[in-house]
Amino acid sequence: MLIRSLLSANVLPLRCFSSSAINVLKTGDILRQARIFTNEDVLEYSKVSHDSNPMHFDSELAQNAGFEDRLVQGMLVAALFPRIISSHFPGAVYVSQSLNFKLPVYVGDKVAGVVQAISLKESKKRYIVKFKTSCFKNDEILVLDGEAMAILPTLAVEQVHSME
Repeated sequence: MLIRSLLSANVLPLRCFSSSAINVLKTGDILRQARIFTNEDVLEYSKVSHDSNPMHFDSELAQNAGFEDRLVQGMLVAALFPRIISSHFPGAVYVSQSLNFKLPVYVGDKVAGVVQAISLKESKKRYIVKFKTSCFKNDEILVLDGEAMAILPTLAVEQVHSME
């Protein structure tokens, strides 16, 4: 159920490449996907992660703590990054991720996850790629950033298809 929720119709794939060869990942290329986090997403994620922090479920408590409303779990927001990478490179192995949480994300917020290839290295017929990772609320407000490292079986970028 959670996986289906994470791959729901709320995910809108967007692609932006700086290279002239659209099907091959190059340094500087950007991959994006946007989604709106729902009550169901927060509930399902909490079931799997056992994150029962009331800030995710109680609006009044969240507001008394200085937030506008209930918070989406930061790790749920960060899950956009491996989703973007694996949807374009099936068989990718996620190696590492650093995260800097800048601002809260609230239930109902539209968040765009962005990964930008910043270095590529071939190793034993695979590719080690370092990505700059960022999430933006309403396409302009930085809420999360960091870096990810992934091992890709190929640099050929696959089209994203609906995975419902």
